[in-house]
Amino acid sequence: MTAADAKVALERGRPVVLVRPPAVECVRDLWELLGPLAPGRGSGVGPRVLVLCADDASAAEWVAAAPGDRPVHAVTGLARTSRVLKERPVDILAGAVKDLAVLLERAALKLDAVASVVLAWPEALVEGDGAAALDTLLGEARDAHRIVLSWNPALLGDFLERHARRALVVGMPPVDETGRPLPPACRARFAVVPSFRRSLAVRDALDTLSATTPFVWNGGPITPPEAAPDAVLCTALPSRDEVATLARLGGGEPVVFIAAVQLPYLRSVATLTPLALASGADRARDRAEMLRERVAGLLTAGSVDAELALLDPLFERFDPAEVAAALLALQRETGSGKRETIAPGVVDGAPVRVFVGVGKKDRASAKDLVGALIREAGIAKGDIGRIEVRETFSLVEVGAAAAEQAVRGLTGTTIRGRRVVARLDRER
Repeated sequence: MTAADAKVALERGRPVVLVRPPAVECVRDLWELLGPLAPGRGSGVGPRVLVLCADDASAAEWVAAAPGDRPVHAVTGLARTSRVLKERPVDILAGAVKDLAVLLERAALKLDAVASVVLAWPEALVEGDGAAALDTLLGEARDAHRIVLSWNPALLGDFLERHARRALVVGMPPVDETGRPLPPACRARFAVVPSFRRSLAVRDALDTLSATTPFVWNGGPITPPEAAPDAVLCTALPSRDEVATLARLGGGEPVVFIAAVQLPYLRSVATLTPLALASGADRARDRAEMLRERVAGLLTAGSVDAELALLDPLFERFDPAEVAAALLALQRETGSGKRETIAPGVVDGAPVRVFVGVGKKDRASAKDLVGALIREAGIAKGDIGRIEVRETFSLVEVGAAAAEQAVRGLTGTTIRGRRVVARLDRER
């Protein structure tokens, strides 16, 4: 079966199942199946395409993955989405099933205009607390076209019978000729890391593995390097064939960075071993050790006579260790004498830079970004540091603990009329 067959089936009102790995970047042909954005079947006002996701983090990924002419609003906050649905039409709405059910119950979401419903890998949705909410949403949009994205349709037998009866299956399910699940293609290691943190996770993994000639695969065709790598890292979710190819490159077992909901899929294609990455506490201990080594080196090889003379009066009043600790605290507060540019709330934890896809050409200002961070992302003012607005994008420093919340809260919001995509800055 091909995408053309799927399009014909949808036009005839038949559900379609696309067999794909559970990652948004793996369904580029979906946008063609959805067709041009046009008014829904009903007369009401509401989203024309509804994407049902496992959680709000998965919903936010649809914003970044959608083509430029297919704007997607992600439900990352109920109050914000309620306001958006009231103020303007939304063509494509992606959200966690539980959040969409709440919006429907509050009458903020109306489904009578929905032309297509996309079920994004319901393997994680058909059981547990979300099953009833999923049934409710599908019942309210019973006349809409249905596209099911699934990595293993065999796990959805009863669900497909109820909600996508006689669906056309496009793609190769992971079973052999007898219908039994295929065995793992290779061995691999994994780490559960949100997509917007994977550039930092690559750095941590390279440190953990002590790799000097790594091969980093970000999706797309796999081009073997000239020299055999000593580590293979995957920031995109590989298919069965891709993970097997990556394993043959050398460098030991490939390391795959995944979201938590992708773990069952990856376990079906590879025999997995977790990879422990350095934690924030580990990095803090490393920085402290480096500082101690610098101080020891200065005391061993350099002269601090002038400094001792300056501090001698303090030694008469305080213990030398307390004086040293106070000086270190002063250095952190003043940034070694440089002008302080970040808010006090971000000094205690190393600030993290967030890339925001709006800049001077969009007439955006630092004030706009601060407002969006506080109102839309719920970031405390004390956690917001330096903001640098450039021509086509902006860089915002926030406290490390608030970085994930800032990215999720800003992604999908609108600043100066432009829909924003945010991620951790890759330059750091």
